[in-house]
Amino acid sequence: MHERARHFSTQTWTGGVIGLGYVGLPLAVTMARTGLSAVGYDVSTERVESLRRGRSPIDDVTDSELQWALEHGLEVTADPARLATTDAIFICVPSPLGRNREPDLSHIRAAAATVTDVARPGMLVSLESTTYPGTTEDLIVPAVAAAGLTVDVDVFVAFSPERVSPGDKPTTGDIPKVVGGVTALSTEVAAAAYSRIVPDVHRVSSTRVAEMAKLLENTYRAVNIGLVNEMAQLAAELDIDIWEVVDAAATKPFGFQPFYPGPGVGGHCIPLDPQFLSWRAREANFATRFIDLAEQVNTKMPDYTASRIADALNERGLAVYGTPILGVGIAYKPNVADDRESASLAVLEALAKRGARISVLDPVVGAARIESRGYPVIEPDGPYDGFALAALLTDHDAIDLERLAAEVPVVFDARGAYRRAGLARDNVVSL
Repeated sequence: MHERARHFSTQTWTGGVIGLGYVGLPLAVTMARTGLSAVGYDVSTERVESLRRGRSPIDDVTDSELQWALEHGLEVTADPARLATTDAIFICVPSPLGRNREPDLSHIRAAAATVTDVARPGMLVSLESTTYPGTTEDLIVPAVAAAGLTVDVDVFVAFSPERVSPGDKPTTGDIPKVVGGVTALSTEVAAAAYSRIVPDVHRVSSTRVAEMAKLLENTYRAVNIGLVNEMAQLAAELDIDIWEVVDAAATKPFGFQPFYPGPGVGGHCIPLDPQFLSWRAREANFATRFIDLAEQVNTKMPDYTASRIADALNERGLAVYGTPILGVGIAYKPNVADDRESASLAVLEALAKRGARISVLDPVVGAARIESRGYPVIEPDGPYDGFALAALLTDHDAIDLERLAAEVPVVFDARGAYRRAGLARDNVVSL
């Protein structure tokens, strides 16, 4: 075993984390939980000050967990120079798409510049941000070289994709890590470091394999969601219950994994990550037909859902224009307070353009965020009886489904929540 791999495997060391969001903060807290020290750096001084007060900005790290970590080896800072005291740097910054759906690498480039400033001999640098195959070689390796250091002699460079799913279990410390270095030695060193943080490390032959593995994971989901969304539209035309169809198919013990339809695909991963692969494919003059078709289906689902809601109103002699509609849930997935890229919001926007009077109930996202989106807030204990229809777009556990169906004349269930809960109601219309 290489001396540096042995150090990461057996000694107490300090990890530096660039970016204290939904990926970086759980990683830093997990390091503290496993007995390592961690320096968490974020460019936002406001976020750092809030973290220092023990206030977690994400659902997957509670305030008490953060406070414990701060007392047991976690330091949070807005000073990048503090990273120079660490043994390994893990880059966990956002990697969104630009206006033309091309990769926006500005955050990764900024992190790479920080690496140039703080890298020192013996350090491991691992990129975790989702991106196109080749990014680690294109951006992180040159950053190390700009510091006057040589890969595998002075510094070790790897890619290990984040696999966080906000609001879901398992947690960061339980999820296997795919690790690929720019060389075999960098892979060995990185795998040794990650083995101190998570119980299962899967080595691959290169950073490019690791980068593409992450994109395959989320492209697989996007394509299958696109398939079932298209099947849902066909089932509606044929007067077949798509939820019953999926449940029936799921009884097969092999060869089938159930995916369920919905108002669209939202969040920071599923709608975005496949586009990194499409963009890279276009550079290689290759057409990603499955990816592009799935995106077309998924991006049209909010408009389709709005049309189905309009149909439900029409069947009861009501127009969309001027009708009060209660939007229930604006988060991109259940039980998280994150509304980034939310298909639920796209549905409400489509209804608002048709003249509907929209109010929003979302006990998880909260009133401040709802108001920032320009919608009146309905509190969980507020009256529901002024609405002609409730559009259940995100099925948080905190939503009282029975009360909703009892107090609103029509509930349009875009998530199959009533079926899963075993609540048969004559006034519930499913997607």
